Amino acid sequence: MSDPLDNIKVVCRSTLSKLREAGFTTIESIAVTPFRELMSRAGVEYATAVKVCEEARRLLNVGLVTALELLERRKSMARCSTGSKALDGMLGGGIETQAMTELYGEYGVGKTQLCLMLSVMAQLPQGQGGLGRSTLYVDSEGTFSPERVYQIASARGLDPNDVLNHVIIARVYNSDHQSLIIDHLFKICPEENVKLVVVDSVISHLRGEYPGRENLAERQQKLNQWLHKLLRLAEAYNLAVVVTNQVQANPGQFFGDPTRPAGGNIQAHASNHRVYIRRGKAKTKVAKIIDSPYLPEAEAHFIITERGIEDLEGAEAESEAEAETTKQPAE
Repeated sequence: MSDPLDNIKVVCRSTLSKLREAGFTTIESIAVTPFRELMSRAGVEYATAVKVCEEARRLLNVGLVTALELLERRKSMARCSTGSKALDGMLGGGIETQAMTELYGEYGVGKTQLCLMLSVMAQLPQGQGGLGRSTLYVDSEGTFSPERVYQIASARGLDPNDVLNHVIIARVYNSDHQSLIIDHLFKICPEENVKLVVVDSVISHLRGEYPGRENLAERQQKLNQWLHKLLRLAEAYNLAVVVTNQVQANPGQFFGDPTRPAGGNIQAHASNHRVYIRRGKAKTKVAKIIDSPYLPEAEAHFIITERGIEDLEGAEAESEAEAETTKQPAE
């Protein structure tokens, strides 16, 4: 099998070897990487980094395009079902590739359960609501449960061992380790045929390692770097990125829901789609689109069962939606 970097003829083989050793094994990974990052990770000079990036972009035909051409490119975008028709409908058909979807909410509302469900659903063929590929799961909180994935796969009539074999786990123990893993995704994803990357959660280690206002700028810069790398990854390889985020309370808000996602404006600007998940009536969960470039603000109700994420039954769903509407606090 030929090496894709062999198509880059503007630099010598030793430079290409440095790029490979630094984890840049595809033309796509080079094309979306800033010059300074190539220089620092591969140890090449500025002029060489510019030359390599420009050649990679030329080979991929990355440049000025018309809106019509962009529309044609976006037809390659795929969607991964969540298992809930209501939730899929709210998301425009499911979790989309070429984008980053953020799930935030309080502890125990089902963020990780949804991520585990997506890890199973992503392996289904596209005609059945999946992406037909593997999942890479970055676990920063130690909450990934292979037993739960096994249970969901079995309940849905899939081979649980085969499903587990196509979920790659990266357990990260600190923010530096998380930086290393995210850098390696550009090499691992094409090699392992990954179409879904989950980061659960994206900010956990940063909140623990950078407490206080005096560390806020450094923390936010590190978060900013991670998020932009994940966005580049999603576009370069046409895969879906899902990140979970923690929340914080606004003590100055006396009316309405005081819950706010952590990460501030850095997280807000980076996410293509932001979904807030909260507890509903009884054991139901409520997901709401908070921000999206084209999806309207909407809510979806779902439950978590042995089979993973599922819809409420018809009458129960109507009752739940009505109850939620009547108990909404006045703004």
